[in-house]
Amino acid sequence: MSDHSASPAHAHVHRDDTGSKLGMWFFIFTEILLFGALFIVYSVYRFKNQDAFHAAALNLDTVIGTINTVILLVSSATIAMAISALQQKNKRLAIILMIATLALAGGFLVNKYFEWGAKFHHGLYPGAEHLVSLGPGQNQFFFLYFFMTGLHAFHVIVGMGFIIFVMRQVMRDQLTFDNYTRLENAGLYWHLVDLIWIYLFPLFYLIH
Repeated sequence: MSDHSASPAHAHVHRDDTGSKLGMWFFIFTEILLFGALFIVYSVYRFKNQDAFHAAALNLDTVIGTINTVILLVSSATIAMAISALQQKNKRLAIILMIATLALAGGFLVNKYFEWGAKFHHGLYPGAEHLVSLGPGQNQFFFLYFFMTGLHAFHVIVGMGFIIFVMRQVMRDQLTFDNYTRLENAGLYWHLVDLIWIYLFPLFYLIH
């Protein structure tokens, strides 16, 4: 009798988890559409201004771009390991790995801050007189660079907030080894952030 009454409750939790995952996948799909449209816009302008885009790309720091790529790849590994740690009932390790993910994300943003600062210092930002003098092609490149990498940085910040929110729930035992869907969703979102950068990096930094 007790087994029969427990079954509907278990099914209800399962439906909630499934709905949460489907909702996250739908959100990720809309984000892919957004950045996919931006990649198409980039491709059109690059095709029309190939020489200007190549010249503009020479002003980007490939070393910083590569470091940031490695940082995000490692952070994707740490958030994935955090999920596995929680599944294996290792709450402490899961929290440590989430903190590591946040630290790596912070390092990415710090690098981006200094990289953007250098561009502003050299007048390579939309509306700057020096950039205007270089012609419309390079203007278009840097407009797309700041807009797309800025939008990505915003996603990094949102992802950090999501991970902090989930980490606090793990600390309070609101998320455990048998109830970790929100942590999985945070991991999915973070993998999306990583994936977007993997496309942005060669488009802007490696075209020369």
